[in-house]
Amino acid sequence: MTKVLITGAGALLGQEVYRSLRRSTLLDDLFIGFADPSNLAVGLYWSDASHSIPMASSDEYIDSLVNIIHANSYEYLIPGTDVELPKISKFRSKIESSTSCKVIVSSRNVIDIANDKFLTFSFLNEHGFSPPLSWSLETLSNQNISELPYPLIVKPRDGARSIGVLKVDQPSHLMNALSNTNNPVIQECIDSPDDEYTAGSITFGGKCISSILLNRTLRDGNTWTAKVVNDVSLNKMIACISEALNPYGPCNFQFRLDKLGLPRVFEINARFSGTTYMRTLSGFDEVVWSLLYARDGFISDSIPSKFEDLFFMRSFDLTSITNPLK
Repeated sequence: MTKVLITGAGALLGQEVYRSLRRSTLLDDLFIGFADPSNLAVGLYWSDASHSIPMASSDEYIDSLVNIIHANSYEYLIPGTDVELPKISKFRSKIESSTSCKVIVSSRNVIDIANDKFLTFSFLNEHGFSPPLSWSLETLSNQNISELPYPLIVKPRDGARSIGVLKVDQPSHLMNALSNTNNPVIQECIDSPDDEYTAGSITFGGKCISSILLNRTLRDGNTWTAKVVNDVSLNKMIACISEALNPYGPCNFQFRLDKLGLPRVFEINARFSGTTYMRTLSGFDEVVWSLLYARDGFISDSIPSKFEDLFFMRSFDLTSITNPLK
């Protein structure tokens, strides 16, 4: 039996990981547990076992996970929300040394670069990947704001799913946006919404094993429709960034093509994605590949580099229950 614990039973990310695992035929006798602070997180009613955990901000969070893993003999732990990543990454060695469980999470340095959009810009810029020009409040103080390349995007440095994103067209609008944004980052606007992509990579030991591209549209910050794109040059760029960053397993990159058709990455997420199940349906089975690597210490040479040309449309679903968990 293969026993996996996923956190974030109420989050799209955790649910995408769950759906991907359920589709797998590569893991024998799969047992999936789901954990969440809320007893109304829908994933708790799908899984083989359900567990209540504290919020990630709690001092009891890590010990709670360790106790659940011990009591249920889980072999793998997959974080299913962004807010858990820094803490699980920080205490990864404690979790793994206290249990026989393997944790699918990147190093704290990688998590920090991905979680802070100005650090993301700095990393991409230092490695020559031409991200959109970006400023923090500190670096903006050295600029004449009337000479910045408007339009600009203002958003929280640690935000997610396009929450709090503002587009500004002139200096007065910029100052207003800055006053209404907590810990902002200012970015050059790559104004080509029809050419927005989300890309996923799988990397181990500094080598990008494979990557996949989706040309997408957004609704409420999440991918709403998406089409698989097999483009050798764009995939090569994603592989180069992945190998420079060196995540453990999954990583995501959001980018747009500029007016010259060049890719400009503006966001990195060092985790699985809200499009993970879409990727799985196309043959990019990143969740299973990560578990197999954690188990065996290597990855098969037969992992594909080209994926089925599918078009995806996200829809709503409904789960009904008789008695909520206590």
